[in-house]
Amino acid sequence: MKKDQTVCFNIKACWHAISRMYNEQGQAKGLTTATGYVLLNINVKKGTPATKIAPMIGMEPRSLTRMLKNLEEEGLVYRESDEKDKRMVNVFLTEKGKEKREVARNVVKKFNNHLRKEIEPEKLEIFFEVMKKIDNIIAQKGIY
Repeated sequence: MKKDQTVCFNIKACWHAISRMYNEQGQAKGLTTATGYVLLNINVKKGTPATKIAPMIGMEPRSLTRMLKNLEEEGLVYRESDEKDKRMVNVFLTEKGKEKREVARNVVKKFNNHLRKEIEPEKLEIFFEVMKKIDNIIAQKGIY
């Protein structure tokens, strides 16, 4: 089997193309793909527990810790201890963070709207079914 006939190669190649496109779009606004995804996954009103963000976006906790530190230094987020459980730390967006989040949101929406114009709804439905099935197979660890 050639590499371009494997599921993994095609998913990874496509994701890299999407990531490059998002990085190009975000560069002028001071955003990267990873930064945008972190900002998009922080609840605007209630904040989000720091421990919940990494699993939501498939990032290693150590990498997220570094990224949150950088986002804090850039004035995009701030952290607060939970009022009920001081061991928990919630991450909140600053006003500047909310603005950058909106930029990321608009780029993602624009791309998805474009895809929906170019790809028939039935094919997208099948794509989502297949991706969900792959995710379930991996989650069940039923591949080896």
